[in-house]
Amino acid sequence: MKKRGNYKFLGRFSWYVPGVGGMFALLAWLLAGAFIGSLIQLAVGAAMGPEAMAEYGTLVSYPIMFIPPMIYASVKSGAASASRRGVKLDSNHFSPLGAVLCVILSIFGAISVSFWSDGFTSLLPEMPKFLKDALEGLTSGKIWVNFLAVSIFAPFFEEWLCRGMVLRGLLNGTRIKPVWAIAISAAFFALIHMNPWQALPAFLMGCLFGYVYYRTGSLKLTMLMHFANNTMALVFGHIDSLKDVESWTDLMPVPQYAATAAACFLLTVLVVLAFRRIPIQKPAGNSDELPSLFENDEI
Repeated sequence: MKKRGNYKFLGRFSWYVPGVGGMFALLAWLLAGAFIGSLIQLAVGAAMGPEAMAEYGTLVSYPIMFIPPMIYASVKSGAASASRRGVKLDSNHFSPLGAVLCVILSIFGAISVSFWSDGFTSLLPEMPKFLKDALEGLTSGKIWVNFLAVSIFAPFFEEWLCRGMVLRGLLNGTRIKPVWAIAISAAFFALIHMNPWQALPAFLMGCLFGYVYYRTGSLKLTMLMHFANNTMALVFGHIDSLKDVESWTDLMPVPQYAATAAACFLLTVLVVLAFRRIPIQKPAGNSDELPSLFENDEI
């Protein structure tokens, strides 16, 4: 029997294609994981002191938060693998653009959305101090700790959940139109950030990530986009002259920001139009299907 991709980490989730109910189940397990992670973070603080908790607590608790939904999805996938066809979390539909151009477009697209979405975030009321301190702690501590948490863990786990599971499930496991599936998965992405100052840009970013995933089926590509956005924020957080900057309008006059934001928005549109050149293989997008393990036995 050929266990096609079944031994790979992402492959173990291929046969679980959650619908709307599954999306809420994953959210419930994520919240359970967040509770477990917070308890472990408190245990770290009790054992090593408050400074260690502030420095390393998130690095420990953040990946733990995703363990319950991953276990749940893996069990559901294993149970379904003998009787139903699966859908890969990660495919490679880059033609006619090519992988290299897709990578370049993805990075520029993510950074451009990050810039022009800042204009909407700046219209919100001032961020509470406790939240500001918490977010600054993610980008201004030890660089290697911040890099692991913000640039590695967040892109991997959040893309696994929001695009690999939720969007893939909505596209392949429901009759929801792709545009609404992308919007719902982007709203889910915004929701797990738990505050409007992150949720608003997360929703806009999630729409672009979702469209790229719909066209390419590539989770690696959306992870890269997420990495580019988070790493840019991390770099700025370690530049002393930019640590207290809350918005691009703090660095440049409003007319200059507006002109630059308009240019970035145009760049985003051009990136979307470029990815639109990739033909859609089926109405659910370009995520490749896998046979059931029973079909593999027959082969």
